[in-house]
Amino acid sequence: MKSENDQLRQQILRLLSAPKYRPLDKLELGKALGRKSGIRMGLNEVLRQLEQSGEIARIRKNRYVLPSEADLVTGTLHVHQAGYAFLSREKPGEQDLFIAAENTGTAMHGDKVVARITRDERYSRAKSGRDRTEGRVIRILERAHDSLVGTLQQSKNFFYVVPDDPRIVHNVYVQVPPQPPLPKTPDRGDKVVVRLEPWESRHVNPEGQIIEVLGPSSAPGVDMLSIIRKYHLPTAFPSDILNEAQKIPETVGEEMFEGREDLRGQFIVTIDPDDARDFDDAINVERIPGGGWSLGVHIADVAAYVKPGAALDREAYKRGNSVYLPDRVIPMLPERLSNGVCSLNPAVNRLTHSVFIQFTKDGRSKSSRFARTVIRSARRLTYREAHAILRAAPNDQLSERLHVAWELASLLRRKRFEQGSLDLDFPEVKVRLDKEGQPILLERIENDESHQLVEEFMLAANEAVARELKNRSIPTIYRVHENPEPDKLAEYRELVLSYNYKAGDLTNRAELQRLLASLAGKPEEQALKIGLLKSLKRARYAAQPLGHFGLAKNNYTHFTSPIRRYADLIVHRALAERDQARRSRADMGQMVSAAEHISITERVAAEAEIDSVKMKKLEFFQRQLDARDPQVFRATVIDVRNYGLLLELPDVLLTGLVHVSSLTDDFYVFHPTQRRFIGRQSRRRFSVGDQLRVFVARVDIFKRQVDFAIANGAAPKQVRARSNNRPAHPQRR
Repeated sequence: MKSENDQLRQQILRLLSAPKYRPLDKLELGKALGRKSGIRMGLNEVLRQLEQSGEIARIRKNRYVLPSEADLVTGTLHVHQAGYAFLSREKPGEQDLFIAAENTGTAMHGDKVVARITRDERYSRAKSGRDRTEGRVIRILERAHDSLVGTLQQSKNFFYVVPDDPRIVHNVYVQVPPQPPLPKTPDRGDKVVVRLEPWESRHVNPEGQIIEVLGPSSAPGVDMLSIIRKYHLPTAFPSDILNEAQKIPETVGEEMFEGREDLRGQFIVTIDPDDARDFDDAINVERIPGGGWSLGVHIADVAAYVKPGAALDREAYKRGNSVYLPDRVIPMLPERLSNGVCSLNPAVNRLTHSVFIQFTKDGRSKSSRFARTVIRSARRLTYREAHAILRAAPNDQLSERLHVAWELASLLRRKRFEQGSLDLDFPEVKVRLDKEGQPILLERIENDESHQLVEEFMLAANEAVARELKNRSIPTIYRVHENPEPDKLAEYRELVLSYNYKAGDLTNRAELQRLLASLAGKPEEQALKIGLLKSLKRARYAAQPLGHFGLAKNNYTHFTSPIRRYADLIVHRALAERDQARRSRADMGQMVSAAEHISITERVAAEAEIDSVKMKKLEFFQRQLDARDPQVFRATVIDVRNYGLLLELPDVLLTGLVHVSSLTDDFYVFHPTQRRFIGRQSRRRFSVGDQLRVFVARVDIFKRQVDFAIANGAAPKQVRARSNNRPAHPQRR
């Protein structure tokens, strides 16, 4: 069926691109292609797929054409909270299409749509001085969501829901009490879930039906439940999944050692956050006589317990990955596995899949070996403990081993950057909550030596596995980060120049590295790094080894976290079966489908995690306002606009605004070329890079914004935000 569909796709595209082709509808296409009525369903499905992918488009009277022939483009709509949008095109290398607010029609953020180009780049450049193609949405191919989460409000004559996502710019009319009735009738101010009804006209607001009442907006736990519903995350495992997990033994008996290397006598340790509950990677490093190192990376053998096609496997695939919210973890696997028999706890037998790499004294990998093993971790270290050991002189077996490990890791890290890897690491902030789920502490997490040690070894193992599977032509899933579009880097270069930095051709990797090095420690480092990330493509999963731009690696995959990522489980299975020549073309099709699916689940998880942390940060500042005793934070001016100072609080990694109207000690004049404010009487200046002390003045939960005011006078009070050496969940490379 797959090959037949491929042939039909090619036939359709050839027909539509023929010089004498005139637009045909579905029936006419079927006749032109010689499709008999008995198999016309295949034609319908292929036409739908081609339209979804943007390779063909429907025009008036449901006739089909190539998009370029009718100035049509297909893509995903990204709406700004101001109302305008950009259409990300399906085909790589094409510029995003700008959609004015009045031209979005009834499309919402995230919808897959067809738009017609209304202005070409030359016209836009003449009008605005910018190369920008504009368009108008003419058809919605697929809604991103059939429901949304928001707050119930009431006017004089009707009830409506204000969506939590500010990119959904229309309120939704609802009926109260809901029909059919719910266990609880919602009150004004409650968080609710609304199922959207078909929306046909932009001239009236969308309508919907309340299907769940989450509770009062201010009630403990409702905020995180809103995030869970907003991103359609699961809250519990079905009973059949738990029953299957319950049958798995909690311990590893001797009978399970058959065919495995016994590494229980080796000094193997884990290094994880101090609040981690599952440990899926362990390491050991030894010096080789004559120079060099032997690295062992031992990963939980989840594939030994989760069999393809079983209920556990289907549920893990559906979830795609674990999700880490401030108050909970939504795991990919039930706790009996994730925190139990698969977790590499100390002093117990555990099944693992190991990568052994021999490095020369100059840090070059000279050999790799892979084996299914059994280990017995000697110690469980936190990052904080490992960092303290690395900062002190070695005095026992553990500290000596750790220092040897750091010798290798630091060399690998240096070589990685010499070979072109980009330093795109960001500090993170961990939100600490009280028993009621309210934020009481924000902890900045540094990427210190203990984190770098683990990171380099995981990168080495991932690269070795990817190289092995590629060389053996075994279908699997790779972690890819494709090269950026030159146009995007050119736009980013303009941003860099506006900050008075020198920047050459940023398509040259060495020039990009030089720029990143020049930003280190500067006030605008965070803002410009984020700008660069927005200019790069997003890392994703693919069935082909397309390389990883950020890491400067030709071969890369994810192997080291199978407890929390389904991609790693797929790779484990492929590696275990590498000597069995029974892979088929169908496997490659499955890999393509799986890569697309888990790329989506990962993106959803990332957005939910970012959204939830931002929400808790805003709540942290709102509580200060409610207490009428705001704390003082150090802040750095990262930009100056005509309406105020854009700040970053480095201790909590939050940006905010000091509005010009709050600068009441003088009348300040904005100087755009110098990007500064100057007081007319005092001549006091505010410029990029200035260090200030500020306190929160206003929190807008809906717009996800915080306004600050400058603190003058007394020394700041103790701020309950501190740096710490504990990592958040592992970064997504």
